[in-house]
Amino acid sequence: MELLAANTGATEGLNLVLLFGLIILMGTFGSRFFQRLHIPQVVGCIVVGIILGDVLGLITPHSLEKLEPFTMFALGLIGFMIGGELRADVFKKYGRQFFVILFSQGLGAFLLVSVGTAFVANFLFDTRVAIAMGLVFGAIASATAPDATVNVLWEYKTRGSLTTAILAIVAALALLLYRAAATGAKALVGTRGDSVLSTTLVLLGEIIGAILLGFLAGVILFLLLKFVIADDKILDFAVASLLLVVGVSMIPGIDPILPAMTMGITMANLAPRQSKTLFSLVGQFTLPIYIAFFVLAGAHMEFGKISYWLIAMIAVYTLMRAAGKMAGAWYGAKLSAAPAAVRKYLGICLLPQAGVAIGLAILAGQQFDERIGPMIVMVVMTGTFLMEVLGPMLVKVGVKKAGEIGLNITEDDLIRMYTVKDVMEQKPPIITQDLPLHDILEIFSSSDSVYCPVIDSKNNIAGKITIAGIKEMFANQDVAGWLLPMDVAEPVDDVLTSDMPLRQAFEMMRRYDLEDLPVVKSRDELKLLGVLNVRMVNRRISAEVLNRRKTAADLALAF
Repeated sequence: MELLAANTGATEGLNLVLLFGLIILMGTFGSRFFQRLHIPQVVGCIVVGIILGDVLGLITPHSLEKLEPFTMFALGLIGFMIGGELRADVFKKYGRQFFVILFSQGLGAFLLVSVGTAFVANFLFDTRVAIAMGLVFGAIASATAPDATVNVLWEYKTRGSLTTAILAIVAALALLLYRAAATGAKALVGTRGDSVLSTTLVLLGEIIGAILLGFLAGVILFLLLKFVIADDKILDFAVASLLLVVGVSMIPGIDPILPAMTMGITMANLAPRQSKTLFSLVGQFTLPIYIAFFVLAGAHMEFGKISYWLIAMIAVYTLMRAAGKMAGAWYGAKLSAAPAAVRKYLGICLLPQAGVAIGLAILAGQQFDERIGPMIVMVVMTGTFLMEVLGPMLVKVGVKKAGEIGLNITEDDLIRMYTVKDVMEQKPPIITQDLPLHDILEIFSSSDSVYCPVIDSKNNIAGKITIAGIKEMFANQDVAGWLLPMDVAEPVDDVLTSDMPLRQAFEMMRRYDLEDLPVVKSRDELKLLGVLNVRMVNRRISAEVLNRRKTAADLALAF
């Protein structure tokens, strides 16, 4: 008890600015450390939050209460960025299959988790409270983390029918389910002391009001940005608008995710081209905020309060959610006649769960009393922690099994991946030191090459002859007949090695304005292995990109 008191006293003396700086600093270190372990960064932030909160006691419930406005702003940012992904062309492109799979996987998780958690909760609470908890758990379980999943797809450059289906599944359904579930749950537990009908009407009014608020803010921001070009001003107006939306939402106690998401949807569809810059700027601004948000989310966890019943609830929530996602995705894909890869692997790619789920759990903890609020936070936080570790690995397995890794690659990606050996011309036209003039002319006339290395008897590079050099030789007709290759060959000042990264080779050739360079075994051993021609390599790389995209397009046509 004395240690607890000491910790509490120390924390009360830690001002919020100092505490916030510590949160971001430690969260950044934690995220980078876990990233090096090939574990998602969000897990590192949550672990740091657990250490600062449950272990060291530096983040107390009092601190969390004072930082609630920041948490609301972070939730608004999450909703706004999600809204930016919900463009009209997305819905037009994916059509029936999009909606069937979206609702099938979301409702599958909602139903199984609702029934499973309500069954366990029935041993702890009365039936009405158990059903209310089941509804809230089910709604939160329907969310899939866009960030964690998309990061895996981006890292492995995936493209195809499975990737298309994954990107179509967004967190919007979870928000709508949560609002509907919260309506029913609040009516069941009677948090407002009103009738079921009045509670339902009030919450429906909140939903409509939140949507109208977000739409109005989106229209105003759209009009303001018509007169703004500078990036810093665009960011200023966007952040100010978002703060106003979050602040207005907090007055009647409405969660800020829905109005912020509506604002994002409005901007994305009113100004589809300009909004790309807007969301990119906001995305760059959000990193430290996300870090702090997830650290604070981890600080909500109190392992000392985990009972056997809570462990059972966590197990049921996690397993039922996984089963619901996989079964729902499979059924929706089958019902909509999606490709085999989507039916087989979409389910395991939808298990990561982070920002939206944590945000909804924190909202639930604030909206419901001490009987069920803290339990919802602990169950969702622990389940999210488990899925953030396992989920991205399962996404990788799914897209790899579907054969979609590397199909969304660009020319720059290939340049970063290749070495000189991968793309050099291994059998270029070469000129020996004693080759007669007419044979040299034959070599140039029978090939597209404008550059030929000259080699000695040991196959070592001795010089180079170019078309320009040949022209100069013919300018002097008196001596052209008896000139040998070494008489007109230019010295080779630079060479490449076969193991050199292609990107480094390109940078070197661009610096010295070179189109061709010989490739040798090593700088100490100048044995000729080939020639690197920039134009030829660029053509080959472009053809490879087109081929991969054609393969991806063929896969996606079925979706």
